[in-house]
Amino acid sequence: MKNLIKLEELGQFILSILLFSQLDYAWWLFPACLLIPDLSMIGYLLNPKIGARLYNFFHHKLVAIIIFVIGFFLENQLIELSGIILFGHAAMDRIFGYGLKLDDSFKNTHLGWIQNKL
Repeated sequence: MKNLIKLEELGQFILSILLFSQLDYAWWLFPACLLIPDLSMIGYLLNPKIGARLYNFFHHKLVAIIIFVIGFFLENQLIELSGIILFGHAAMDRIFGYGLKLDDSFKNTHLGWIQNKL
């Protein structure tokens, strides 16, 4: 099941690349922006609960889709780009086992505990 979920997330990541390719931006902008959503981890400097909520907001795929759709209807490629980056980043994170955070610890996610990769 774990590999099936990773394949699904890979498909979503590829979808984000395909959607990005429809925008009028240079190719390098996609990888350059891909880690920007991780700036939301700054909330953990305050406490785990605020950190988890801020992190989850910027890593929730429905938020990404809503932002993309708003950009699409407004014909605003910058807003579309924001939604695509959020969506692609969330898919990429989940490929590597990083899920939405629970309030008690950064390592406690909806996919289970993050294991040390060392």
